[in-house]
Amino acid sequence: MKDNKTSYIEIRNANTNNLKNISLKIPKNKLTVITGLSGCGKSSLAFDTVYAEGQRRYIESLSSYARQFLGRMNKPDVEMISGLSPTIAIQQKVTTSNSRSTVGTSTEIYEYLRMLYARVGHTFSPVSGKEVKCHQVGDVVDFIMSLPQNTQVYILSPFIVPDDRTWGDQLSILLQQGFSRLLINDILIRTEEYLEMNLTPDSSVRILVDRLKVNDNVKDSRARLSESVQTAFYEGHESCIVRYGEGSNWNEELFSSKFEADGITFEHPDSNMFTFNSPVGACKTCQGFGSIIGIDENLVVPNKTLSVFEDAVLCWRGEKMSEWKDALIRVADKCNFPIYKPYMELSESEKDFLWNGNEWFEGINRFFKWIETQQYKIQYRVMLSRYRGKTVCPDCKGTRLRKDAQYVKVGEKSLCELVIMPISELSDWFDNLRLSKNDEAIASKLLIEIRSRLHCLMEVGLGYLTLNRASNSLSGGESQRINIATSIGSSLVGSTYILDEPSIGLHPRDTDQLISVLKRLRDIGNTVIVVEHDEEIIRNADHIIDIGPLAGDAGGQLVFQGDFDNLLKSDTLTAKYINKEKIIPIPETRRKWNNYIEVEGASENNLKSITVRFPLNTFNVVTGVSGSGKSSLVNKVVYEALKKQLGGVVERSINFKQLSGSVRQIESIEYIDQNPIGKSTRSNPATYIKAYDDIRQLYSEQKLSQMRGLKPSYFSFNTPGGRCETCEGEGRIKIEMQFMSDVYLTCDVCHGSRFKDEALEIKYNSKTISDVLNMSIDEAIDFFGSPGEFRAITDRIVNKLNALKEVGLGYLKVGQESSTLSGGEAQRVKLASFLVKGAAEKRTLFIFDEPTTGLHLHDINKLLKALNKLIENGHSLIIIEHNIEVIKSADWIIDLGPEGGDNGGYVVFEGTPEELLKCRNSYTAKALETALSRL
Repeated sequence: MKDNKTSYIEIRNANTNNLKNISLKIPKNKLTVITGLSGCGKSSLAFDTVYAEGQRRYIESLSSYARQFLGRMNKPDVEMISGLSPTIAIQQKVTTSNSRSTVGTSTEIYEYLRMLYARVGHTFSPVSGKEVKCHQVGDVVDFIMSLPQNTQVYILSPFIVPDDRTWGDQLSILLQQGFSRLLINDILIRTEEYLEMNLTPDSSVRILVDRLKVNDNVKDSRARLSESVQTAFYEGHESCIVRYGEGSNWNEELFSSKFEADGITFEHPDSNMFTFNSPVGACKTCQGFGSIIGIDENLVVPNKTLSVFEDAVLCWRGEKMSEWKDALIRVADKCNFPIYKPYMELSESEKDFLWNGNEWFEGINRFFKWIETQQYKIQYRVMLSRYRGKTVCPDCKGTRLRKDAQYVKVGEKSLCELVIMPISELSDWFDNLRLSKNDEAIASKLLIEIRSRLHCLMEVGLGYLTLNRASNSLSGGESQRINIATSIGSSLVGSTYILDEPSIGLHPRDTDQLISVLKRLRDIGNTVIVVEHDEEIIRNADHIIDIGPLAGDAGGQLVFQGDFDNLLKSDTLTAKYINKEKIIPIPETRRKWNNYIEVEGASENNLKSITVRFPLNTFNVVTGVSGSGKSSLVNKVVYEALKKQLGGVVERSINFKQLSGSVRQIESIEYIDQNPIGKSTRSNPATYIKAYDDIRQLYSEQKLSQMRGLKPSYFSFNTPGGRCETCEGEGRIKIEMQFMSDVYLTCDVCHGSRFKDEALEIKYNSKTISDVLNMSIDEAIDFFGSPGEFRAITDRIVNKLNALKEVGLGYLKVGQESSTLSGGEAQRVKLASFLVKGAAEKRTLFIFDEPTTGLHLHDINKLLKALNKLIENGHSLIIIEHNIEVIKSADWIIDLGPEGGDNGGYVVFEGTPEELLKCRNSYTAKALETALSRL
């Protein structure tokens, strides 16, 4: 039986951030969920206490030489933590902005694939399709050994005369080396006799290296045979001939150690050939990025429902350019090209003909080459720039690898083909892969690792991704689930994993898969701590810790710990929502609508040329399983098409037919994503909603400020003046590390206050500006809401801060660094900035991408009120969301699917939540029905 001290992580008197001196035990090798309202102290406990202490202990374990570069990491504000194993944090944020990082490289699957193709890959000639082989000495010896007993064997080399010698000199040298016989026209002759003949040698002359009869004695002298073959390869410049037979029946077998076929010399596969991050393996055209700036197909053919005859090719319109279209029409019958078929229905060979042409027709690419020769004319320069954009590399087709890498195949597939397959298909392909006995022996361990990691990605619901997908294009939830899959695939044990809402971005259908993955991570010998609000994950936890009772200063207390059954008996807000004592009510009516915008023929990524209608002045929710095409439809088509319509700059072409309906009803469009609210570490919620401008004004109005002539800019930590110049107003110093993450230390001069002592002498109601920055939003509202001399300024401050409170962010610090905000918090700060503006100056379409990220059900209730307030102010909403509480509150639902990846991209349903329940083929309908049945 395990000792109690080692079966728990014991935390005693934790006071980090808003934690109120809490003590608890977290069971090891169990799945523990930490839940509670947003801002209650969950992350303070999990990341700022447990993980921070684990990180500190790791740094303390480094050598004194390494630690001198780090300074001293502060211990978390906790009396004691015992039983802590090495900690690994898996957070929501996309971990890289490197455009070369892909799903394959970040999961290490690509590294194993490189080794697989280097070790057992077979090269095939692109000319004949035959396998390219080079023979080794052992291949020749094995061939001879396999011949029947008593077979006569001659080991021969071609007679090759170097450029700097005569044939006579070469024969003399051969004699000196001991090659006493030649085979000429199937007759053996002594070398000195042939030398005396004074003839010019021809191709029929071969050097006899060795001759033997296959019998038991020869089979016992493999070393001698190998030496003879090696000599034959050397003298024959990598060619060796084995002549074998008996009497008058002779045959020959040519062996070559050259790696060539069809007159082409190939390179032996090695791991560098398949490394697109190396100059050796990267595509020479795109340098391993997979894309180049070139002629964009979507700009040339914006409407793919048109045929060539109907002017689908935009650059061929007009009097001067139409002659290219006419030239194609004249030869269309001869070339068997369908000029009346819509572009989207053309086969790949037909598109290739249209773009590259043949001897009768020059094609679109040659048209643009002609345009390039005319660039001295300004109209042609403008025309060329109009059709340029980021396009898939024509040489590597986006796979990033050098061209000859695709000649190497395993199981009839090249690596270039594998990286563009959806992981679900790739996993099936590897499960069914059958290799030769020899290749299987070499690759068995590699295949185990590849299959295991692919299965892990499938289990976390990412089967729709490809290994070639750029890491910086993933959502926070996708990035986090990839990290989970990587951790399971690496089979680390004895560690403490701390995860930040792994259910983000997951449709309810896929939550069961995630739960099984978390349990598997636990079962292989790890402690799993999850910060989570999802009810299904809470239900499946071994241990639950509920922090509360509310957020900010009203939180930070341990209100419950135990199993799920006991949680239901408790009096926490979490229990009340699970028990349905508290609910988010279903709207009594759905908003009626007349105006709408309609997107026709949306074909971005996996969308199947769909047509979708979005009602205006309503609450629209776009949902569907992960990878069904939600972001492609809303972010890549609707947002960018409307942005372009409103005169904005769009860097890429948009793959759709047209935008119709009441488009003129939209005067502005705002995409509220989860990216940070500011790049500067000095950015914070107060600066973002412009409340800090008023706070600085307030402090500059104080009597001492007036006496000293201090302006509002003096209280800015973005410009020199009152800020601490040692840390430049950040309150901490960044220590850059070459071998690990940067470390931040509190500034020794201002001690984290950000300001000089002179600035801190200015006070309002006994509080310095640094005190205000350290207040929670809720505290600051109370502080500035009290009557006083500067009511006009304080009312403006309170009005702006109230917007943050309305979106459930009252627990944040006024001056909390933007870099510490989660994606969901950053998104809600942006929402608050629009609520501050009040009634609509411009009718705006707001697009939100999963705004419930990081929210407890109690906070979602607040969020829904804030979102509905935007509609009341005259705006329209489109929200990408999986949360059932948001879905049931919508006026209009668009459900995409039915699956993810290639099996998604269809419109499964359009209508109200009540109508959705009748849709039998919708996973969302099933999840909604399950949720409503619990009410």
